[in-house]
Amino acid sequence: MPKRKKVAISIGDLNGIGIQLALENHNSIKKIVDPIYCIDKEMLNQASKLLKISIPKEFVTVESVSSHFMIEPAKVTKESGKYSFSSFEKAIMLTKSKKVEGIVTLPIHKKAWELGGIKYKGHTDALRDLFMADAIMMLGSPAMYVALYTEHIPLQQVSKEVQNIEKLTSFLVDFYNAIEDDLREDEKIALLGLNPHAGDDGVLGDEERSIVEATNIAHTIINREIYTQPLVPDVAFTPNSRKNYRYFVAMYHDQGLAPLKALYFDEGINVSLNLPIKRSSVDHGTAFDIAYKGVKLNNLSYLNAVRYFETT
Repeated sequence: MPKRKKVAISIGDLNGIGIQLALENHNSIKKIVDPIYCIDKEMLNQASKLLKISIPKEFVTVESVSSHFMIEPAKVTKESGKYSFSSFEKAIMLTKSKKVEGIVTLPIHKKAWELGGIKYKGHTDALRDLFMADAIMMLGSPAMYVALYTEHIPLQQVSKEVQNIEKLTSFLVDFYNAIEDDLREDEKIALLGLNPHAGDDGVLGDEERSIVEATNIAHTIINREIYTQPLVPDVAFTPNSRKNYRYFVAMYHDQGLAPLKALYFDEGINVSLNLPIKRSSVDHGTAFDIAYKGVKLNNLSYLNAVRYFETT
């Protein structure tokens, strides 16, 4: 039996559901990985008492570098934002010092990060800066993964990004290299167009010409025709299309994530590719509406994020 990997668990926003997921599922995930939780004893005890959930045995923690605060269930606060980022930084430090083999991140609240003076919009943005690498955001489940060319930017900026042929080419090459080992010999990656009807030969927009040009250059670089021509976005995720593809590349955030979450919301995960470390995450938010209310949580996304380290 292969040795379990050591994985740091970034605890997320303590005003949300992340800590409940960690406490309730420890006995399950310790059979998959050896987790180290980036939370200090004082905050852990505080959360445990509020949740009325006892701390499991062998719940290994590492001190945070952020100051303590009073947990305020379901509230967006600068204190919880600072602490969640501090937990994330601690997890990264553990990977850099080779004490763990990767990171699983529990959900943060972007507004809390902003209130806490954190300059990043999310984990992926921070990872790009901290590792000076073009991290790629990929979300999904074993049945279907979606990579995002653009992520957290206004829609009015997407067209300009799509027409940046050099940047799009680099993305396509990097994404292929990141998943190459998982691709079958004859497998194709579904590449979406930007416009309705994929532009209808320029009638509804000409960004697809840039996508085609970038794809052709990428194919030359990787010496393999792996990407499709730009697919019509509104049919790319239909059942017949999904029979042919496991990996999809969307041009912008909601284009890829709306269908993905409609199909696989409960089980989806978020994976950061093209980095020197491995990072997976739950594909849901802090769920303030049910935090600390004694509600039974759906744990499938969290378990799948941990299981990612079994297969990579």
